[in-house]
Parts: sequence; C-alpha cells; structure tokens
Amino acid sequence: MTSPDLNLLFALDVLLAEGSVARAARRLRLSPSAMSRTLARLREATGDPLLVRAGRGLVATPRAEELRRQVGRVVQDAEVLLRPTELLDPRSLDRIFTLRTNESFVEEFGPRLVARTEADAPGVRLRFAPKSDKDAMSLREAAIDLEIGVAGETGPEVRIQALFRDRFVGAVRAGHPLAEGKVTPERYAAGRHISVSRRGREKGPIDEALGMIGLQRRVVCMVSGFSAALAMARASDLIASVPERHTAGARAGMHSFALPVATPDVTISMLWHPRLEADPAQCWLRDCVREVCAGR
Repeated sequence: MTSPDLNLLFALDVLLAEGSVARAARRLRLSPSAMSRTLARLREATGDPLLVRAGRGLVATPRAEELRRQVGRVVQDAEVLLRPTELLDPRSLDRIFTLRTNESFVEEFGPRLVARTEADAPGVRLRFAPKSDKDAMSLREAAIDLEIGVAGETGPEVRIQALFRDRFVGAVRAGHPLAEGKVTPERYAAGRHISVSRRGREKGPIDEALGMIGLQRRVVCMVSGFSAALAMARASDLIASVPERHTAGARAGMHSFALPVATPDVTISMLWHPRLEADPAQCWLRDCVREVCAGR
C-alpha cells in the first residue's frame, strides 16, 4: 500500500476554504489546470466528488463538509510542528496586543495585567476590545490575539484554557435592608433586581433556581454590564447579582452576600487561534494573563 501524498491535505484545506478551483489556484500559486488535476486526485483519494457544480459555482458535498472540520486543524497543527522555536526577549517587543473581554475583567484585572506586561516589555501596549460577539473569525484573522470570558460555542479550531472559576454573589448599597440579618431566598426574591445581559434577557440561571423552590424575583431593569448594575445598586435599593472575582474592586464599600440559591459557577477561559499557538510573543502574553489571573 503506497503512502498518501500529504501535500493533498494542504490543497484540500484551501479548496474547501475557497470553494473555487480558480481562487484556490491563485492562493497556492498554481495554474487552474494544475489545481483541477489536484482536485481529481483528491476525489480519487477520498472516493468522493468533494466539490460539485451548482449553477455557476461549486458547492461542498456532505463528505467535504465533514472533512472541512478536520483538515483545517491537521494543517494548522502541521504548520506549528514545522515552525522553528525562537527565543524571545520581551524587552525587544514593540507591538499592540488586542484582548477581547468584558468591562468587569478589564476593571478588575486590567491594571495588574498592564503592570505585569510593562515590567517585562515596556514597548508593549494592550488594547482591550469590547465583547460585542464571540465569533471565531476575529481570532482566525488575528483581529484579536486573545478572547477572555466564558467559552461557549467556539468551534473545534479554537484553543481554550481555563483561567479560574467564578461564582455569583449579591451586592447592595451600605445600609440596604439586606445588609442586616440572614439573606433567605424569600427576602432575596422579594427585592427589586437588576438583570445583567448583553442580549437584553430578563431571566437566567438565578431565576431558574428560584423557580425550582416556587419563588420569582422582580426584575425592574436590565443592563448590559456588571459595572452598570453595581453603579445603580450603589445609588438605590436595587439588588445586583454579579460574579465575585470579576467585581471584587468594583464592590468596595458595598455589602456583598452569598446568593441564597444554588447557581452554577462559571469558568473563565482564554481562547486563541492555533495559528498563534507557537508564536513566542503570544506564548509570553498568555503566560502574563495566566499569572495575573492566578494572583501571581
């Protein structure tokens, strides 16, 4: 049995990404006829037509769609494997790293992360981008270097590493009725609440937990960030329910309490694209983030 031509994997990755023989040929710097011959070899090797005519274009077969999810990772891993390791002097770096995360992470960890990176690499600047979405395209195209937050659905190509776990706590102004005595589920549910959701959702895991014991809280307003929720709770009798570690500094001077119902902890992770896996500067940046989140 002859060994397969592994160069076909790179051609397959480009063909499936472009969906066009002509565009794939330009990207690989081949002639259209050479690219057509490569597609014929791929069809023979896989036993599937892979790309079939539909109108004036080509569409992927079900087998090609299945391969698309695998071949990209194989090619990226091969590129990392064959890339030489470089020794990095952080003090020689002169660049901007973009981290996509929410305001609460920036407020709590941003100052320490800036101090940490500045100590090693004075020429590095950090750009904190808002979490308007969680698309993997920005990671793939290197529009952002790191995503920090709850991972969610990311696709198989994105690397994920957990940083820490966080739990939700309640926060009220000093002198609030809930600042005295035991906070029972009934007392908690009876208050006026702020819901935090970037998508404007009124209910979430806290409401589900209350519903399981026959209680319902009254949500009187919705905001998109924890900082806004804490600012409103600090100046009123409203109750904010926020992640503990993310908001430690922002809750200074307020009364915080454990939620009287069980809610799932959230895992905060950092995400990056495999194409940046072995880049020495990116490895250094990820080390800085890990150390700051670990309190080192």
